Amino acid sequence: MIQSLATILDDAARNAIAVDQLTKQHQITEQQAYAIQAASIERRYARGEKFIGLKMGFTSRAKMEQMGVHDMIWGRLTDQMLYENEGQLPMKRFIHPRAEPEICFLVKKAIDHELTLEEASAHIESLAAALEIIDSRYQNFKFSLEDVIADNCSSSGLVVGSWQSVDTDLSRLRIDLVVNGETVQTGSSSDILGNPWESLVNCSRLAVKYQQPIPAGSYIMAGAATPAVYLKSGQAVKAVVEQIGEVSLQVI
Repeated sequence: MIQSLATILDDAARNAIAVDQLTKQHQITEQQAYAIQAASIERRYARGEKFIGLKMGFTSRAKMEQMGVHDMIWGRLTDQMLYENEGQLPMKRFIHPRAEPEICFLVKKAIDHELTLEEASAHIESLAAALEIIDSRYQNFKFSLEDVIADNCSSSGLVVGSWQSVDTDLSRLRIDLVVNGETVQTGSSSDILGNPWESLVNCSRLAVKYQQPIPAGSYIMAGAATPAVYLKSGQAVKAVVEQIGEVSLQVI
């Protein structure tokens, strides 16, 4: 079952065609959902894609409560998901993409154990403003917890801005999502678990739990600071993070 369901989701992502929620026909545990995610990503690796990092989800306490869950979720990033800053994002590769403004960490030293908050910065080279592109492979962007985990937590793309000092204070930084010059969402770095470094700590915990190595050079996407916004062709989308910088994409 794991391989067949992984194939369904991988084909949906490759062909940009939405499918029914897996849980409509299958009873899936959270552990099985992560196994489906891993198997789906392995198919990408077999086609030549490379692991480049991890993304965190449900890093908002309100979102966790809304979904009725008690923990964050995570997905994998590959080199084919990475877009250039100020580059183009082709809509034809996606089903119903949305953008979220985030903070991205660049790993300096391999993370092979659960980090404490005090030691987290020693493992990070630098940080940057980022945009994550999420695109559920399910019809109408509707899913259960198990569905979204199996679907790589909707992760589909990312773009990262200029790297800044790891010593940058991340407390209560304003984060804006700007579309065609208009600020459409505003949040704060404190909306990411109260402190984006807490997201990194939890990422290390979950990576150890699921035996996912995090080598030096990996990206860690800390989680959304605002609600996601649907994308349309012709839009210029930008994330602006106070004291860190900005990052943008042109949707075509």
